Amino acid sequence: MEAARAVLREVFGHGAFREGQASAVSAALGGRDAIVVLPTGGGKSLCYQVPAVVLHRAGRGATVVVSPLIALMEDQVRALRDRGVAAVALHSGQDAEAKRQAQRDAPGAALIYVSPERLALTGTRRWLDRIGVGLFAIDEAHCLSEWGHDFRKDYQRLHELRDLWDAPVLALTATATPRVVDELQTGLRLRDPVRVHGDFLRPNLRFVVEQHRGDKSRVARVAEWLDRLGLGRRGTDGRAVVYAGTRKRVVAVAQDLRDRGYAVAHYHAGRTDSARANAQDAFVEGKARVLVATTAFGMGIDLPDVRLVAHVSTPPTLESYVQQAGRAGRDRAEAWAVLLTAPGDVVTRKRVVKRPTPGEEAGWRAMLAYAGSTGCRQARIADWFGVELGREGSCGVCDACTDGAAVRAQVEAATTDRRERAEAAREQRADEEARVLDDDQLDLVVELVRNLKKPVGKRLVALALRGSRSKPVKKAGLEGNP
Repeated sequence: MEAARAVLREVFGHGAFREGQASAVSAALGGRDAIVVLPTGGGKSLCYQVPAVVLHRAGRGATVVVSPLIALMEDQVRALRDRGVAAVALHSGQDAEAKRQAQRDAPGAALIYVSPERLALTGTRRWLDRIGVGLFAIDEAHCLSEWGHDFRKDYQRLHELRDLWDAPVLALTATATPRVVDELQTGLRLRDPVRVHGDFLRPNLRFVVEQHRGDKSRVARVAEWLDRLGLGRRGTDGRAVVYAGTRKRVVAVAQDLRDRGYAVAHYHAGRTDSARANAQDAFVEGKARVLVATTAFGMGIDLPDVRLVAHVSTPPTLESYVQQAGRAGRDRAEAWAVLLTAPGDVVTRKRVVKRPTPGEEAGWRAMLAYAGSTGCRQARIADWFGVELGREGSCGVCDACTDGAAVRAQVEAATTDRRERAEAAREQRADEEARVLDDDQLDLVVELVRNLKKPVGKRLVALALRGSRSKPVKKAGLEGNP
């Protein structure tokens, strides 16, 4: 491990390993497989980058890093080269000349980043075989599991690595429950892997949950948070990320915040490649101090000064929430992760997620339990991932730890409100149930239908007969009927 500590110090500029990193590095250098679960911002990349440099200097082959995102690969290759470490990336986003250049540079590289679909190609495997592989690192390894929150079919072929090479495999993730960890061991055919779990306690990150009734109050509250923390305006320090559940909602929230005078960019998968790149560049370079985005943004983004991550929609799983919230406070200065939840999020989720996997459904239930809990936020997160939260068992900095009475009152009020709204909906449905009409009422129905100027649907007729004054009824000229 002396060589590893020297690389950590001389190449990467760190005086000591963080919790969990030394165990992962030791496993890699000792030829052991490992499953590494470290929280977002916990330094997963160094777990394979440090041994990669050590192995390369010793002539023991290159480290192949499997990564799901092109942008993430390119960012890491750029950062490694800036530190004097030879690294290349091979992925589908490259043109022919870029691929040829990567293949020319690869024999001298310490790290070779590849996408899972590229690694599945026979030509890529032969090429890697000629170079020599000393270590495999599978980043975002939870993508292999159907119980994970970001399942990708390409990852399920990675077990073939075991048939082709004898190199040790590191599977790394920030969001793996005990069930997902077990599935990684089986799915990747890992041999008696070392299991590394870092401390999930983030003492600088203050988790907060707020109960809201609808969307307007949530955006207004985000503006209050931005002002409270001195964020979002041009010329201010720090950044904020606001996550919304749909593309339409991203656009609406971004425009609302712009109208309030904040420097905002927005990002979602429906925008063009150039528009997404421009939005990300504006945020990274500080031209935009707030980024409103769907979950399409963020994997692999490592900005140290994100002071606020706010969610104006309840995320689909607790794993995805933890990954996104963990992007705040990576510089270990005080930061906030604020979830603004509302009853309508349940309806939105049903519309967006048509056929959830068992893992997605379990993650959603865990997310709702988190949003409605009154205990320590970080303790609940740690429990979901099957780890203990430090020696104290609570973080001491979340809203539940610092103002438990207010949290309990807010949850109780939200529960009462949901109960009353559900009862009102039941009463309305009871009023709208079909019933037998008497002769006079039947005559009114016949008269209404006879006087129709144009065909209308039976639902519109029913609304008119109930006395509705909705826009569709008025537009059809049916207003005022009994």
